Amino acid sequence: MIAIAHFVAISCYLGAAALAAVPFARPVRAPVAGVLGVLALGIFAHAVALLAFGFQASAIPLTGLGPSLSFAGLVLAFTLLVVEILARDVSLTLVAAPLAAIPTICANVIGLTPGPSADGARGIWLFSHIALSFVGIASFATAAVAGTMYLVQRHELKSRHFSILFRFFPPLATLDRVNHLAAIAGWLGLTLGVVLAGTYSLAYHELNLPQLVWGCGAWLAVTCLAVGRVTRGWQAQRAAKYSSAAFVAVLVLYVAFRVAGPKAGQFL
Repeated sequence: MIAIAHFVAISCYLGAAALAAVPFARPVRAPVAGVLGVLALGIFAHAVALLAFGFQASAIPLTGLGPSLSFAGLVLAFTLLVVEILARDVSLTLVAAPLAAIPTICANVIGLTPGPSADGARGIWLFSHIALSFVGIASFATAAVAGTMYLVQRHELKSRHFSILFRFFPPLATLDRVNHLAAIAGWLGLTLGVVLAGTYSLAYHELNLPQLVWGCGAWLAVTCLAVGRVTRGWQAQRAAKYSSAAFVAVLVLYVAFRVAGPKAGQFL
């Protein structure tokens, strides 16, 4: 059941992206209701898969590489759905839905093996930190996707080369608003996640240096974006460039720690 539900979720994410790409094949608007419906179905199937895994393994699917990757895909897909509903536009689905499918696929290839668990208040503390951190990273990813699309759309306008991308992508103002709101949400999620992680490490004398460095690096990146947008009046283009580059840097840093870290098998 777990594998089937994951397969349905992955298929729905990729199917939603395919539906969102309909305007590339013919001159029609993307079926907003259809894309949102398929995406919601994928999220429901994904949630069922993780709930079934939790009952089977008697563990919350937030620890262990496989379960964490699957949960990350679910959080990203859910964040995408909320953003698309608020914006009434499904252009972000074209990029973000496959981005949610990738970690879900990797999770099933690696295997859903739970990591060490914690009980009682300690367990709630640990799992809250992980969940909030994933929400922050998913929101940061949304800001980066919106920023990348903003830069592409702006290039189309400046070059006066109005390809199908110009007709398909939402207005620059919409992409800028998504980037702004996602940056704030990412900062809130990662701030709470890092605070809980730090206090957990101090309380239980558990410290994973690669996790600490990566988490602080991701928090610093999204903090610079949020502060730049809120207090320093960063213009849309500058915020778009920064969010895209910063998120790529965070991903590269994560991969580096996964490959070279002394406890790579435990890193997440």
